[in-house]
Amino acid sequence: MRVIQWATGGVGRAAIEGILLHPDLELVGCWVHSDSKNGVDVGEILGTEPIGVLASSSKEEVLALEADAVVYAPLIPDREEVAAILRSGKNVVTPVGWFYPGEKDGAPLAAACAEAGVTLHGTGINPGGITELHPLMFSALSSAVTFVRGEEFSDIRTYNAPDVVRHIMMFGGKPEEAMGGPMLGLLSGGFIQSVRMCVDALGFAADPEVRTSQEVAVATRPIETPIGIIEPGHVAGQRFIWEAFVGETCVVKIAVNWLMGEEHLDPAWEFGPQGERFEVEVQGDPSCFVTIKGWQPDTVEEGLERNPGVTATAFHCVNSIPYVVAADPGIKTYLDLPLIAGRAHPDLR
Repeated sequence: MRVIQWATGGVGRAAIEGILLHPDLELVGCWVHSDSKNGVDVGEILGTEPIGVLASSSKEEVLALEADAVVYAPLIPDREEVAAILRSGKNVVTPVGWFYPGEKDGAPLAAACAEAGVTLHGTGINPGGITELHPLMFSALSSAVTFVRGEEFSDIRTYNAPDVVRHIMMFGGKPEEAMGGPMLGLLSGGFIQSVRMCVDALGFAADPEVRTSQEVAVATRPIETPIGIIEPGHVAGQRFIWEAFVGETCVVKIAVNWLMGEEHLDPAWEFGPQGERFEVEVQGDPSCFVTIKGWQPDTVEEGLERNPGVTATAFHCVNSIPYVVAADPGIKTYLDLPLIAGRAHPDLR
């Protein structure tokens, strides 16, 4: 299957690695935002030997390529851009949205899928995995489910996107700037879809309104970080929560906890003895509690070099491509696709 990579940030570069290793996929094109990458061999963008595929900053040029699928991974999703890719006859797999879209957001893209006979699938790990796929998967082992949860606990110092961390996530800013910043809105687009998928799949009679909340922790003394010094009184930790309720009973909870380390915070948030992790919880008969390790690096330095959470997000997209290409046209979620699996190491095939 012929694949195009759309954008080459952290997820995009990792996705290219996955495409090159996947026995059923061939990289045939790459769209880049920066003019400095235009015409550059994709291998050079990855920091490897040339691979014979040149990046292009021309959307028209890339859309004209013959391809089966596009891994769409810009920082901010653009619905019209995705619609154009779909109408060009290419299936789209993306970690930036459409995990379980509602009618308003999904209808135009569903129409583009029908027009071109292609499929759109949103995936990743958070959202796109830990927040809906895994709670639902583990709920299959329980009866009379009363509550499910997916939650992230991460050291945000390991996320090598300094402009995003400081100017969009608002770390290092004043608390009121973070509370009034864009991050809750940007995150809610995906995480509310995750909550809704759990509610619908499990059959909860939940209130349609998902309750959202945001909290911040501030530095109590200067904290040295990859984005610079975070001064006392400025944001060094954030927590976002999305919850669905039946009456006053919480039945679905999704949360992210992002800290600039565990020292010198007020409130004194910490990861606890289990450290960085992802958690999945199902309350039912029987209940289930799962801790997932490995998607966070062991050190800040390792994370800045190659963050396993970023690569896991990318590889989930890449491994979905054969299943998405084979699916009937339309917007397909985890509830519509078969079990998605990775592929064996080249030395073991």
